[in-house]
Amino acid sequence: MPRHLDPQSPIGVFDSGLGGLTVVKELFTSLPKENVVYFGDTARVPYGTKSRETIIRYSREIVEVLLKYKVKMVVVACNTASSLALDVLKKECPVPIVGVIDPGAQKAALSTKSKKVGIIATQSTVKSGKYARRLKDFDPKVHVISQPCPLFVPLVEEGWFEHDITRRVAHEYLDALKSQNIDTLILGCTHYPLLKKTISRVMGPKVTLIDSAREVAMEVKTTLQGQNILNPDKKAPRYLYLVSDEPDIFKYRAVRFLGTSIRNVKRCSL
Repeated sequence: MPRHLDPQSPIGVFDSGLGGLTVVKELFTSLPKENVVYFGDTARVPYGTKSRETIIRYSREIVEVLLKYKVKMVVVACNTASSLALDVLKKECPVPIVGVIDPGAQKAALSTKSKKVGIIATQSTVKSGKYARRLKDFDPKVHVISQPCPLFVPLVEEGWFEHDITRRVAHEYLDALKSQNIDTLILGCTHYPLLKKTISRVMGPKVTLIDSAREVAMEVKTTLQGQNILNPDKKAPRYLYLVSDEPDIFKYRAVRFLGTSIRNVKRCSL
């Protein structure tokens, strides 16, 4: 059943690990008054190589935790979970819930002029075909080329954003996409925005990069406005970070995603 939504309640955000913090950072910018509870499933990362059944089970468990914190909305800040579990979660969740795929796909469909759109993501996200289907829903004329880029995630978590190795890996993944003359590229994993400079250098200035994190933040804002549940409180917002594994490692790596140190990180068993 739908629950009463308190404007002062937090937004719940979850991801398989650290990548969803790119969405959180955009929420801080777009909705600076909102309280946020973030769950990073660091004990079970990565999600990109796991089955649909497993991803649905993990996602349900995390949403259950977030609801205990009385969140007024849930953001599935994980492309794999958005691809494989979002439709199930929407039927079960008593608060509004959004994923990262629709906002990015819609923006890409509006941005492309050549009607050739590339998608880079994890193996599971690419295999699900969800981005390609949603792009076709928004514009049936769009031609979609997908490319899994699994090594980008560990490179980001090492902080090797512009390392020579990262550049070489990017060429391995992206040169074929570039040869297809795409004019728009969806960064279909929440880690990938941290590689924007490297990806942009490889793809060239004529290719528009679609950062789903930014588009998701806009959709969250629109949803909260539509439900009349924007936080009116003038107090400083409260941020809580929950992780399923070692908090200190999360704290150390989170700085790379948020650009600032964080406190209030708690371990939460599932």
